[in-house]
Amino acid sequence: MAIEKQEGRVIDWTNGTGSDVSVNSMVDLTSRVGVAMSDIANGDTGAVKLVGVFEETAATADAIAVGDLLYWDGSALTKTATDNTPAGMAVSAKTAAVAGSVDVRIG
Repeated sequence: MAIEKQEGRVIDWTNGTGSDVSVNSMVDLTSRVGVAMSDIANGDTGAVKLVGVFEETAATADAIAVGDLLYWDGSALTKTATDNTPAGMAVSAKTAAVAGSVDVRIG
């Protein structure tokens, strides 16, 4: 029998990264990303949102179009899947060779 524990849009996450995580930071959850809803000290538990549209830094070299699949490389969103965590779908665009950010729909 399945017993609902949480709705699933926001989960409790225990930070075992070895570093503090700041509010609004991408959180690498191995097979996807979430966004920290508050500062989460290393070893503490805090809320991580799993769905929504968030603005985040994008890799300067990437040209990104609405609908592109994006990945988290630990510091920026990229179109490179290899060795990166699935982040979601771009809902804004960015040209190549331009530093900036894009909106990504996670979840």
